[in-house]
Amino acid sequence: MTHLTLHVGPIGYNRKRLVIACLDGLEHQDRFDTDVSFQRQKFIQAVNGKFGVAPDDDEIIRLADEEDDRAEAVKEWTAPEPLPTELSPVLPFDEWLLPESVAPFVTDVADRMQCPLEFPAVGIMVAIAGVVGRKIGVRPKKQDDWTVVPNLWGMIIGRPGVMKTPALDEPLKFLKRLEIEAKKQFDDDGKQFAVAEILGEARKKNLKRVLEQAVKSGKDCPEDIAAQMLEEDSKQPTRRRFTCNDTTVEKLGEILNENCNGVTIVRDEIYAFLKTLDKEGHEAARGFYLEAWNGTGRYTYDRVGRGTIDIDAACVSMVGSIQPGRIGEYVRSAVKGGSGDDGLIQRFQLAVWPDHVKKWQNVDRWPDTDAKNRVWATVQMLNNLDPATVGAVADEDGDTPYLRFDDDAQQRFDEWRAGLERRIRSDEMAPALESHLAKYRSLIPTLALLIHLADGGSGPIPAEPLSKAIRWGEVLESHARRIYGLAVRPDISAAHALAKKIADGSLADNFTLRDVYRPCWAGLANKEEAQIGVDLLIELNWLRAEQLPTVGRPTITYLINPVFFKKAPSDELTKLTKPLCSTPFVSSVSATPGHISENTPSADTPF
Repeated sequence: MTHLTLHVGPIGYNRKRLVIACLDGLEHQDRFDTDVSFQRQKFIQAVNGKFGVAPDDDEIIRLADEEDDRAEAVKEWTAPEPLPTELSPVLPFDEWLLPESVAPFVTDVADRMQCPLEFPAVGIMVAIAGVVGRKIGVRPKKQDDWTVVPNLWGMIIGRPGVMKTPALDEPLKFLKRLEIEAKKQFDDDGKQFAVAEILGEARKKNLKRVLEQAVKSGKDCPEDIAAQMLEEDSKQPTRRRFTCNDTTVEKLGEILNENCNGVTIVRDEIYAFLKTLDKEGHEAARGFYLEAWNGTGRYTYDRVGRGTIDIDAACVSMVGSIQPGRIGEYVRSAVKGGSGDDGLIQRFQLAVWPDHVKKWQNVDRWPDTDAKNRVWATVQMLNNLDPATVGAVADEDGDTPYLRFDDDAQQRFDEWRAGLERRIRSDEMAPALESHLAKYRSLIPTLALLIHLADGGSGPIPAEPLSKAIRWGEVLESHARRIYGLAVRPDISAAHALAKKIADGSLADNFTLRDVYRPCWAGLANKEEAQIGVDLLIELNWLRAEQLPTVGRPTITYLINPVFFKKAPSDELTKLTKPLCSTPFVSSVSATPGHISENTPSADTPF
């Protein structure tokens, strides 16, 4: 059925209103005083002459009165306060922070993929950490024996489609290349082992006959012959591992037992890894990863099937990607003291959530081969690194060789450390964020060592790599504040989600709390999220609670600040073919003259 839609605007000059009648995409408009009868009749006659149907005189008066009531309501409300920013700002990332040997490669990847620089930057630093592993550590204090092993846990955060996976894959290809070469070497060693084993078995048979004769005669020393037989046992080759993707913690223990330098766990979607550790029965696995983050702790497995497995030092680096909504629930668990409040999330020190690259351009060119080859040469150098050649020393107990800072860098680090300790003891930030920043004690020396080694440095770590590491810390802290802000102020995210639903007309005046959480909208999926969002909007004068008496418990509804229903200036109303809001000040007139029916169109209210 065809309907005539009527729009009545606010009072303008000389009490004239802009009144628009719309039918099938056509419109008739005029400005007149709706309180004057003959002016209303003149408008009705014009509409009827054009469309063959016209609004009722009383309808024009009713809509004009509703607009006046709306204007009065707006006067009673104070102006709404702006919503706090949903995501806290992050500091810009600069290629200067990277080792000079890898910076051109990282910028090349980010440019070709049109992704944030942080994505490949985190990937390459974790890759470097995985190669260095426990070969060499750093002692951040001038005399103390506190040693930091430079393994890293990284996490890149972004919504789907922002090139997380491709950007992370590029720097990790160097680890995969090492893995492939190590597999090939292992296969070759396996063939040689098989040959040696066959020859050894033949020699052992001969020695066994000699041993039997020696035992019978009592002349030759059978013990020497038995020892010689043991020497014929060939040592089975072990496969050098650099990466793992999906492994049980028991199998990871076996891998680490054979690879004392450590391995890097690569998970495209790290959410699955975190959910696995959350499951009942995986408490031991979670505890193992918590200890393996240190890179220094000895770990012993005792299992009925696998027996006893001794790991001299469990050392694991880790990197993966995750979506904002997924990381939010883990951060909230850490803040609220749930199962996630054990420091696991805080161990992802290289966690970045950069702003989305809004400007896109098509970049279609060959990758920078020179930059890629330089990174590969750096990775090979670090893989074959002899700690002694860069001046690293080891204690008598044979523990991890280490470097220290030079005098200038030591002074700078001590000053930075003093500032960090004051901040995390000030009780001015959320405990979860305090725990995260506390782990920068080891992060900054780790980054300084890796930058120093990647650029071919030797001897004590100078001030420049440390300066880069400290700047890394400042940038990463801004990302940490954005990440932990999801939990520290969950009401902001909920309020933004609620405001969007008000803006698109999904919620109208006098909505209830159930209207908010029943549709399970993102960020408003339960009663708690809906309530904190509503409470913040009330505090900011976007909403007002109203209690309606009922037979049982009173019903609380929420009124929307009429400011959000104000139309564009009257001269802009000519562009409108539908009302801007869901509050009824619009009626539809049936094609049958004299019949009027109410109609509430979809809202399109901008904030």
